[in-house]
Amino acid sequence: MNLIAFDFGASNGRAMLGEFDGKQLKLSELHRFPNQPVTLDGGLYWDFDQLFEEVKTALLKCRDKQIDCIGIDTWGVDFGLLDKDGVLIRPPRHYRDEYTKGMMERAEKLAGNNYPVTGIQKIWFNTVYQLLAVAEKEPDIYQKADTFLFMPDLFSYMLTGKMNCEYTVASTSELLDASGGGWAWNLIDKLGLNRKLFPHMISKPGTIIGEIKEEFGLKNVKVAAVGSHDTASAVVSVPFLSGKNSAYISSGTWSLMGVELNGPCINERSEKYNFTNEGGVGDTIRFLKNIMGLWIIQQCREQWRREGDDISFGEMCELAQEAAFNLSFIEPDDDLFAPPGNMPKRVQDYCERTGQSVPRSKGEIVRCVLESLALKYRYTLECIEDILQKPIEAIQIVGGGTQNTMLCQLTADASGRLVTAGPVEATAIGNMIVQLMALGEIKDLKQGRQIVRNSFEIREFRPMNNMDAVYQQFLNVTGLAKSDEE
Repeated sequence: MNLIAFDFGASNGRAMLGEFDGKQLKLSELHRFPNQPVTLDGGLYWDFDQLFEEVKTALLKCRDKQIDCIGIDTWGVDFGLLDKDGVLIRPPRHYRDEYTKGMMERAEKLAGNNYPVTGIQKIWFNTVYQLLAVAEKEPDIYQKADTFLFMPDLFSYMLTGKMNCEYTVASTSELLDASGGGWAWNLIDKLGLNRKLFPHMISKPGTIIGEIKEEFGLKNVKVAAVGSHDTASAVVSVPFLSGKNSAYISSGTWSLMGVELNGPCINERSEKYNFTNEGGVGDTIRFLKNIMGLWIIQQCREQWRREGDDISFGEMCELAQEAAFNLSFIEPDDDLFAPPGNMPKRVQDYCERTGQSVPRSKGEIVRCVLESLALKYRYTLECIEDILQKPIEAIQIVGGGTQNTMLCQLTADASGRLVTAGPVEATAIGNMIVQLMALGEIKDLKQGRQIVRNSFEIREFRPMNNMDAVYQQFLNVTGLAKSDEE
């Protein structure tokens, strides 16, 4: 059985070919391409037309092979607006666009605190704030719009001609009722958003949407709604350790750290720590926190490349290994690091502003970021333990970040826990597992995870250095110690 997983990340996309023999899943890369935002009229957008051309290019590469199914996953929250004829009105906005400024405050004024309803972490770019921004700042487009589709659903629509709204990606919007899984209509009405814009039906992952149009050169190929939010697909591939309470980190541009629950966890502690309850595969909840992740490292690399040093991520880590450790720390989720730009300078500015030693060399800057990220993982882990009132014994990292062995070891050291790393292509693998569930080839999530364990390498990292004193320093410098007391 042959499957294609389209996995769109925030910096690049790929089409992966999967071959399943009933016991093992083998992956090969079919097509990889960059995913860079474009600036139009001062706004930041996704180049959807170009991305869809990349989809078509990938499909052309397998015209001579029988493909059974396709699944698409992307980042969350972003969407395309379609008119009454089903035509995309303009390219989808990029979540890092600053047009949502002031919308969180506006939403609070209109509807009060919605966390008890949605259970979603408040982040400035959530769908709810984007829709409010369109209504207020682009009234002509808002009036023209007949519906919206989240990014993976938009790609599926272009392939099949059928509109679908998949649950896991819809759950990132801060517009779903966490207890029921449907739209939070009372909240939507309070915000003054038009009900007609919202897709009528929310489908569960593992649903067959339709078949690909023959114009794309393939026949009888099904398109499945998978865990269409990339983190939902990534969590599917976490090979949870038997008998241990484990947290996961889906590590890439963002680090999504959390645990898998059977139902939402919404209480004073989860709200205090701003944790999110997003939909998962198999009637699960992804109880997690968004952490800035390797975005800062990626932006450092881009800046140094602009300055003439085409340094690789491997070379950056080698320099970091050679640099002095525990010199200085940053709060990875400080607003300073959110937009693209000169990230090395921002790291230095943060350290100077907080009265720390300022990292000068590339190695010192990279080490500062990686150590800070590992320490933020520990902080987040302790938040999870406080919320759930139970200890977490291991951390399981999946995704591209597992290739950064330095960060994996730092995570083990900072947390004092066993860390497992792998699989690397977690999102594409999880995407395919749900395709197989949709096709009836495997019965459930448990069987899917056994296939992951049978098919891919999982490495272990055990604590080697005690970082308790360093952790306290990190908490004090970043102000997280104070926020915990509030």
